[in-house]
Amino acid sequence: MRIFESTHIDFLGKRRIFYIISISIILIGMVVLYFKGIPKGIDFQGGTEIQVRFDNDVDVHNLRKIMDDIGFTGMEIKTMGDEKNLLLRTPIQGEGQTVSDKIQAAIQDGLKGNNFKVMRIDKVGPKIGKELTDNAVKAVIFSLIGILIYLSFRFQFVYSLGAIIALFHDVLITIAAVTIADAVIPSLQLELNQTMLAAFLTLIGFSVNDTVIIFDRIRENIRLFKNEDIEQVMNKSVNATLSRTIITSGTVFLTVLVLFIFGGEVLRGFAFTFGIGIITGTYSSVFVASSIVVDWKHHVLNKQKKLIRK
Repeated sequence: MRIFESTHIDFLGKRRIFYIISISIILIGMVVLYFKGIPKGIDFQGGTEIQVRFDNDVDVHNLRKIMDDIGFTGMEIKTMGDEKNLLLRTPIQGEGQTVSDKIQAAIQDGLKGNNFKVMRIDKVGPKIGKELTDNAVKAVIFSLIGILIYLSFRFQFVYSLGAIIALFHDVLITIAAVTIADAVIPSLQLELNQTMLAAFLTLIGFSVNDTVIIFDRIRENIRLFKNEDIEQVMNKSVNATLSRTIITSGTVFLTVLVLFIFGGEVLRGFAFTFGIGIITGTYSSVFVASSIVVDWKHHVLNKQKKLIRK
């Protein structure tokens, strides 16, 4: 099945415009990240988290006052879809279930007549939170190094370098999108947790797969069209794989979109992050990875011409 037949779009001729677009989005995202940041989940922040379902709607301001009165000043309280489902989070930790027991006792005393059920309780110490943060960074870095090594063997080094820069681009753009979305639409309740980390690692694998497919076609076409300019060969290769790229990425994106809409609060961060990653990964395979190879090849060719003239 092919959506587009015999397209001749000059993707790489417009690469500098898309360089500017990518850099602008990343810079805006990094500025927002610096001033606001992405809220950390219990996995990375450490503390105690309890999800509660009430029979009737709860006034969050009233519940927050109840928590302030028992010493949990500034406790984070969020609704999970409606006013009956609430998530309470505090950086305070204690032995065993002492913190969660204290929270439940305060709710019973302060909200009499509104029965509730504890859906889950999570407790993470500060040491474990720091270890998870460090391991998350290492997981991303080592995955990129592994991909660099693999692509260096499969293609020329410049191709692997282009792919890695594109993956860095995907991660940065996705972080920027998550940060901006959290600032503009706080109701999304996005937070950095293990689920979101899984989305980042998944998008790295997905993005490099698309890049490898394009690079494979480029390698084939370079042998077939030896006398043509590298930019023309790459445009042919991108156009030849365009239909497959759109079908693959579009199918996965629709699946993730359904997951985002109907997957609930727990999977929302994963679905949003991976959804953005699908878009940026498809975009970067053309306008970043391939473009960097073209610019490098032009640079090498111009160098050779200057040496010949001398």
